[in-house]
Amino acid sequence: MVGSSHEALHRIFQKDPALLTRALQRVLHVPFPEPTEIAALNVDLTECEPVERRVDTLLRAETDEGTYLLVVESQGKVDERKRGSWPYYLSYLYEKYRCEPVLIVIPQSSSTAKWASQPIRLGFPGWYSLTVRPLVLGPDNVPVIADERQAERDVPLAVLSAMTHGRGPQAPAILESLATALRTIDPDNAAVFVQFVDSCLADAQAKQMWRDLMTAIQYFWRHPLAEQVREEGREQGRAQGRAEAKAEMVLRILEWRGIPVSEDVRERVEACTDPDQLERWAQQAVRASDAQDLFSRQ
Repeated sequence: MVGSSHEALHRIFQKDPALLTRALQRVLHVPFPEPTEIAALNVDLTECEPVERRVDTLLRAETDEGTYLLVVESQGKVDERKRGSWPYYLSYLYEKYRCEPVLIVIPQSSSTAKWASQPIRLGFPGWYSLTVRPLVLGPDNVPVIADERQAERDVPLAVLSAMTHGRGPQAPAILESLATALRTIDPDNAAVFVQFVDSCLADAQAKQMWRDLMTAIQYFWRHPLAEQVREEGREQGRAQGRAEAKAEMVLRILEWRGIPVSEDVRERVEACTDPDQLERWAQQAVRASDAQDLFSRQ
């Protein structure tokens, strides 16, 4: 015996499953196609075993207009499974916290950004039961910050710029501007930002340039990641090898910045065996307008 109106309102469709589609067509005027088969499925959605589902970052934002949950997902490539997991995340978080969830996706390529920005629509076309519209922060809309003063005004935004645009011909200017801006903030915070950028730089040349810049201004070596690089340096061997690596770093910074390096400058840098002197030259290389500036600004 049916014990409540709640039970009756859904069990009637168990008795006559086709009634549901007829109601959609005749009552709501939804042009749902005539089913060829309808099967009742298990209504228990409880999962027997724990399933790990994690968002990348979850923030709670209090505003004058209400409380929002900011769900941040870093997306390296197209992944069609997200069509299921992202709606799940938002529904689960709303049910748990009773706050409006906002999905923010951060891709690293234009193609992934284009894919991520497409609405996720679940249900019958034109009468969707659920629509998810991700907010996408990617290469196509995050500003390119290649100016030192602009980077200093908003260092975190400059970090995001480096993380999303750290490849191609504009990478040197972006990374140099950020390297300069990091001098203006707390060293511990700067070290964390250094790691963020280092982790996101997929281009090997850009990553090496970033590490060279950070070596020159000392920030890179404050972070635990530096231990890995130091270990690599130990494997290279003696002090002569380290000096050669520093000399190469000086020349590489100049070349990446588009500054011509004469044979005389190259020979003088490569002949130097003083690590401290080479480090000073590396710092000069970050700001130099001419290769000779390495030696004139002692």
